[in-house]
Amino acid sequence: MEWVILVNEEDRAVGREEKIAAHAAGLLHRAFSIFVFDPSGRLLLQRRASGKYHSAGRWSNTCCGHPRPEESLEGAAHRRLREEMGFSCPLTRIAAYRYRAALDNGLVENEVDHLLVGEFDGEPSPDPGEAAEWRWVDPGAIRRDALSVPSRYTVWFPGCLEQVLAARKPGRPHP
Repeated sequence: MEWVILVNEEDRAVGREEKIAAHAAGLLHRAFSIFVFDPSGRLLLQRRASGKYHSAGRWSNTCCGHPRPEESLEGAAHRRLREEMGFSCPLTRIAAYRYRAALDNGLVENEVDHLLVGEFDGEPSPDPGEAAEWRWVDPGAIRRDALSVPSRYTVWFPGCLEQVLAARKPGRPHP
């Protein structure tokens, strides 16, 4: 059984709940989304595997997940990046994104989503149970596509991408 950390609006832990039960009840919980870029600035996307409990077959950021109650955010992010995409790289937390969205299967995403970015110059080796496909993409092009055809992407992806791209604007230090 997987557990998530329930939080209040200030992202302070207030308890824990089983992951599916938390999503079924729409309880606010802690999550993270990882955006990995290559040295030329392309973003690594994954298409979620068909067996995922929600948003199956949709394109999304490099990796995402939930820290376990006994786990740090950074530890969880590195664990999931290895589990999902088969590699590790340094990650920097750049922001937190609060959102709530109904999913296509009756579940509700209600998260304080911590956004982490990293750089990787290699080829991922994803777990096929997690990611059906992957590709390196131009962030601007994928932003336009996600806005014009949102059904191709996870519900959190466009909002998270906006936050990440704003943090990576020219003239601002790139984490």
